[in-house]
Amino acid sequence: MIPDTFKAFRIHNDAAGYHAGIERVSLDDLAPGEIVVKVAHSSVNFKDALAGTGKGKILRRFPLVGGIDVAGHVVASTDATFREGDAVLVTGSGLGETRDGGYAQYARIESRWAVALPSGLSLRESMILGTAGFTAALALLRMEENRQAPALGPLAVTGATGGVGSLAVDIFSRAGYEVHAISGKPEHAGYLKAIGASEILGRDALATARPLDSTRFGGGLDNVGGPMLASLLAQTAAYGNVASAGLAATHDLPATVMPFIIRGVSLLGVASAGTARDIRDEVWRRLAGDWKPRHLDRICTREATLEQLPGVFDTMLAGGSMGRTLVNLREAVAAGA
Repeated sequence: MIPDTFKAFRIHNDAAGYHAGIERVSLDDLAPGEIVVKVAHSSVNFKDALAGTGKGKILRRFPLVGGIDVAGHVVASTDATFREGDAVLVTGSGLGETRDGGYAQYARIESRWAVALPSGLSLRESMILGTAGFTAALALLRMEENRQAPALGPLAVTGATGGVGSLAVDIFSRAGYEVHAISGKPEHAGYLKAIGASEILGRDALATARPLDSTRFGGGLDNVGGPMLASLLAQTAAYGNVASAGLAATHDLPATVMPFIIRGVSLLGVASAGTARDIRDEVWRRLAGDWKPRHLDRICTREATLEQLPGVFDTMLAGGSMGRTLVNLREAVAAGA
């Protein structure tokens, strides 16, 4: 039975300014959708931190329940595809941006975006992965569709201690690639080695200002933007691929066309939020199978409640987080809080 009201982390932008916090909402307060999910877990992504603090223009309407990821069990459905008790997950797809997201005890979801939990993943594992793991795997899928192979050389991962970066290190390693982790946090070298990186490089490894430099990598995944992405392109081998998935430093790209027209390097965009359904299903199939990270419990460095989200956001935006933060709603729902 769905209670009359339940807890949610809701974001407002009104006469009182931009503010967010825990409040009680009803199902009728949520955006429409064909299925209602009793939420077990969500996660914290960089976009969630920007949305929850107002430091990024993420939300398209207010008020809105935050959280771009959600996993749990269906408790009501008007779509015959899903039945009560089915385990499902949703990442991106407008959650926490144009429609109410996963930071609530119950979520109402458009069934076209819901993915049946793949065999091989638990609900908890699916949210340690979440948008971050989906993004990393989508990047690899795009690279391999463009003929990326381990023989081209190691894959570099910038921002390697973050959520996308950590999961990329593990996923790429699991897929048979040598992985070189680029990080400005040398104190976390042991962590990166433990999750699959064969080499740990400082940011100076991507400090070249030359438009074309000696080849060092077969390709890579960039989460930072700016000069680091330009340098990675300049050091990528002929016909290698670099996937761009983030802008933790900047949205600028001070690069030239030389890597593209002289070495045939490809720069691939990774936009996970609106991924087509057939590709979405394939990515989750791979994440539950041959690309499933071996070190999810190590990469999940923190579990938080809804009440702890503001502190998690502040830490993440200050550059102090590592790995993934799982948001646990199971205990609160079970207690009827």
